[in-house]
Amino acid sequence: MNLDSALALIREIPDYPKPGIRFQDITPLLAHGEAFIAVTQEFASFADSSTVVAGIEARGFIFASAVANQLHTGFIPIRKAGKLPHTTISESYGLEYGTDTLEVHTDAVAKGARVLLIDDVLATGGTIGAAIELMHRLGAEVIHVVALLEIDGLQGRTTLSEKYPHIPITSLVVS
Repeated sequence: MNLDSALALIREIPDYPKPGIRFQDITPLLAHGEAFIAVTQEFASFADSSTVVAGIEARGFIFASAVANQLHTGFIPIRKAGKLPHTTISESYGLEYGTDTLEVHTDAVAKGARVLLIDDVLATGGTIGAAIELMHRLGAEVIHVVALLEIDGLQGRTTLSEKYPHIPITSLVVS
């Protein structure tokens, strides 16, 4: 299956979870083995042999762990606060109405590691920006950010590109 056919499986659910929201449901893509492989292979193409893969909770985990498996490399889970059992560092970020926090284990990645960062959606850039900061604080280099979907009107790409102009950002679908 080619990438365009795989991405065509994403379905829009109008007015979910509330009126005015156009939710992008990726479950049909995930349920189709060849489509899932096409997407994860595309994501993997942004890595090289020295790359580890980090994924942001929760749907970013799905793609990042599959990509790490394809690359025969490690997977770094970046989680919501309070979900990791060992010593962590945290980074808070703004939401439309408040803040949230991501955490990672202090020993999750080696200094100097090259990280491919994966999430399902690039919206305002807050979540991805916090994940980049966590990797930088651990001494790792984020070599590329990839997202399945990007909500163009929320300016996340602009926000991230201004703060991290050296990190390429790729989204497979921009709406």
